[in-house]
Amino acid sequence: MITHGKNIKIFTGTSHPELAEDIANILGLSVGKSNVSTFSDGEISVDINETVRGTDVFVVQSTNNPVNSNLMELLIMIDAFKRASAGRITAVVPYYGYARQDRKAKARDPITAKLVADILTAAGADRVLTMDLHASQIQGYFNIPLDHLLGAPILAKYFIQKGFADRDDIVVVSPDLGSVTRARKFADKLHAPIAIIDKRRPKANVSEIMNVIGDIKDKTVILVDDMIDTAGTITNGANALVKLGAKEVYACCTHAVLSGPAIDRIKESAIKELVMLNTIDLSKDKMLDKFKILSVAPVFAEAIKRIYEDISVSKLFED
Repeated sequence: MITHGKNIKIFTGTSHPELAEDIANILGLSVGKSNVSTFSDGEISVDINETVRGTDVFVVQSTNNPVNSNLMELLIMIDAFKRASAGRITAVVPYYGYARQDRKAKARDPITAKLVADILTAAGADRVLTMDLHASQIQGYFNIPLDHLLGAPILAKYFIQKGFADRDDIVVVSPDLGSVTRARKFADKLHAPIAIIDKRRPKANVSEIMNVIGDIKDKTVILVDDMIDTAGTITNGANALVKLGAKEVYACCTHAVLSGPAIDRIKESAIKELVMLNTIDLSKDKMLDKFKILSVAPVFAEAIKRIYEDISVSKLFED
């Protein structure tokens, strides 16, 4: 591995080309020339249409739905760059698929998050840049450097600009016990107290609200989570908070997976505004008036610049 390429190039797969273009524009670059196509039998074909020999290559590809196709596309692109003698290959994965399969919850469960880390390394990635892994221990699954960016500062800045930090009726709410640390850090930025929803999940993608720990009566609450998938947790939480006396409910997350009944649930919920980051490309048919999308391009562009220049990235995601 060459520790520093002669120059820098940004390439993109098909999962989120707009984000790659925004990152490249901020860096004053153009997205590299490549083409991804699919054969009639479903096999993925990748063509790299410019030289990358000795280059610091950054491949932008979220592994969201269709997860397996997007992941395979990323692996094939990494392999192509490796065989084309790229100096260093960084997989820029704003949303890391399979992150929820991070441990053995029952006997004979796979740990697929570790498997994905292994195959990214085996494909030839020298480094991974991602944001808000569902479980922080996934960082330890990699035997190559991983930079873990945080989405909460971007979300918190939005609410600070709306004047929420100057109000005394704001409460930041964690939708479950697993998100308490995230909610506490978010609340510190807004100088607000926190509350916790204690819920029981009887089966996958079904959540039941049990209790709210903290004072939310006559308060404006902000629900904070890392991802919203089927939206059962966030909408059940919002509706329960209103029933228990909350004045109005805002929600925010880093990854807008929004699968299955998510859109209908959010539309009919008590959520006044849902603020999300664009780590996943949200199709126009899923957009609602209550959605607010913020860009992660500036923070990824700054991280890529720091990686290329061999300077500290920790200063960026500690902010």
